[in-house]
Amino acid sequence: MIAHAYDCYPYEACGLLVGDATARRAVRFVPTTNVAASARIYTIDAKEHLVAERAAEADGLEIIGVVHSHTHSEPYPSPTDVAQAPDPEWSYIIVSLKRGLPETRSYRLVNGTIAEETLVPV
Repeated sequence: MIAHAYDCYPYEACGLLVGDATARRAVRFVPTTNVAASARIYTIDAKEHLVAERAAEADGLEIIGVVHSHTHSEPYPSPTDVAQAPDPEWSYIIVSLKRGLPETRSYRLVNGTIAEETLVPV
């Protein structure tokens, strides 16, 4: 995730988390293209999203979250992030590249409410 964020800099990077929704455990990160090509917002390529979803289903898994980077701000959901959150069951991981070392945080975004989650590296 962090390498993808650096690879996409100065634009926001984005990708999908695939895993076991019941256990809330990710097993892989699928980097995707930010078709917005912006340093302030991201839009996951729809075709790449569909490919990731089908591959997950073929493995008995599902998409359980989204990852994106903030190139110039803290790892906290922006109003746009909150408004565009497609699934309240997903985790929303933000990688901030604002400082010298990347900082990563995870959130649940439900009906405009932001709740930080514990992020456990796997």
